[in-house]
Amino acid sequence: MSKLTKNQKLALEKIEPGKTYTLKEAASLVKEITTTKFDASVDIDVRLGVDPRKANQMVRGVVSLPNGTGKQVRVLALCNPDQEAAAKEAGADYVGLDEYIEKIKGGWTDIDVIITQPAIMGKLGALGRVLGPRGLMPNPKSGTVTQDVAKAVKEVKQGKIDFKVDKAGIVHTSIGKVSFSSEKITENAKEFIATIIKLKPTAAKGTYIKSIYLSSTMSKGLKIDPKSVED
Repeated sequence: MSKLTKNQKLALEKIEPGKTYTLKEAASLVKEITTTKFDASVDIDVRLGVDPRKANQMVRGVVSLPNGTGKQVRVLALCNPDQEAAAKEAGADYVGLDEYIEKIKGGWTDIDVIITQPAIMGKLGALGRVLGPRGLMPNPKSGTVTQDVAKAVKEVKQGKIDFKVDKAGIVHTSIGKVSFSSEKITENAKEFIATIIKLKPTAAKGTYIKSIYLSSTMSKGLKIDPKSVED
């Protein structure tokens, strides 16, 4: 086990063992306990009282974070020629169709999001083995299969993300950067959790939001009181 650095020890001293923080407290503290030299991501983990193995308890959706994610998202727009100019103007990093499909078949996946049109999805079926495991396959539920490619590109560039509960019943995503103010981190977290609450399956019984933890890329997780999110 590697030794803790001086900064890491100081960071741990700021965390009260067993304490449950308010969202505002955690958003401020996560900045203080992050010792990385790079601008670390701020992550949120929400454990839900659902059984993801049952289709009627699956939680999946999209949310537009009010302050963005702070990440440079590389977007590929696979569209017909009549939408290419608009997609480029909206901020797509790569725009085209057949040439990019061939590149992906060759193993190219240097992108974060693919946005396409419904009529083009048939061409992407052969790319399932490449895109599926990397979470890159466009999906109507996440808004990445749409007639208005330019609008979808703009939304993703401005901070729209999609999320999905995992097998353990946890939704995990990044909601900003440590360089964000604590207010911006709080606003993004509230918007994300509010969206999850709206998506509560009718089949879910008992406590829906079981726990919330906030952390940065290499920091310890801070337990948050779910009630404080509503403040």
